[in-house]
Amino acid sequence: MGNLSSAAAGFLRSAGFAIVLFVLLLAVNLLLNPARYLPGNWGTLIGLAAPLIGASLASAPVILAGRGGIDISVGPAMGFVNAVVIQALFLNLGIASPALLIGAALLTGLAVGAINGLLATIVRIQPIVATLGTYLVLAGITLTIVPAPVGPAPAWLKAMSASWSVLPLAAILVIWLGIRRLPYYDLLMAVGSDDRAAYSAGVPVTKVRFVAYLITGLFSGIAGLMLTALIGSADPNIGANYTLIAIASVALGGVSLAGGRGGLAGAALGAIDIFLLQSVLTSFNVSTYVLQIAYGTILVAAVVLTALQEKLFNGVRAR
Repeated sequence: MGNLSSAAAGFLRSAGFAIVLFVLLLAVNLLLNPARYLPGNWGTLIGLAAPLIGASLASAPVILAGRGGIDISVGPAMGFVNAVVIQALFLNLGIASPALLIGAALLTGLAVGAINGLLATIVRIQPIVATLGTYLVLAGITLTIVPAPVGPAPAWLKAMSASWSVLPLAAILVIWLGIRRLPYYDLLMAVGSDDRAAYSAGVPVTKVRFVAYLITGLFSGIAGLMLTALIGSADPNIGANYTLIAIASVALGGVSLAGGRGGLAGAALGAIDIFLLQSVLTSFNVSTYVLQIAYGTILVAAVVLTALQEKLFNGVRAR
């Protein structure tokens, strides 16, 4: 019970700004378009928000691992999975089996995560530089596979953007809950908080961070399926759009960009806030340029407010 209450207190402390913003944005959305949020539309709403939530969840593990572990290849990895599943497997080879296509998406994501992990933890290239290289390579390969949008997607996959939209998100949740029950989770947070102290205590820092990249890659594969379900086709240009928005969502949800603090619940809440903000601005026919300004403002505000909130909490605790 004590662990549960301390975890809840930690979540409220780190994601307080995101929680307040969620309440305000949800209220505004309900005033502007109450019919859209009726229970009968929840499946479609989740399907619309799922790729952004998935991208945010995928971005979180490497950030939690510290050492500036920001993976900017998550969006292109989603686009690459989208191209592989639709163009290479479904349209070219005629493979429509859910088991085969889902398995291919997960293996593709894991492969991307392994490459990023190798570059960032074994070769020791700065994570943002390593993943920028992966970003560019994946974007180029995706355009080679799918020069222009093409479709359709299998019917069962398109259903995951409506009535079955919760399943991919539930899969990530189950995987993460399983990880949290393993000793690895404590090692991940220890490495993210202070890798030198963790190394001195005998923690295999390199291995822990490498596994974090694998988890990010796995979640990117699932997010790629969410994206494919939403657009119902293959599009070489759409995946990269999620990269920076996902990072903004993670920061908004109270996950420290320095590592070691926060969690996937906060990242998901930050993504939901971004989605609700998009809905509000779209209702007022705001241009995409203003949306970009809003994302940047939220990212800066979230990082500053989270830092101030942490300093305030530490000051109160010190007393």
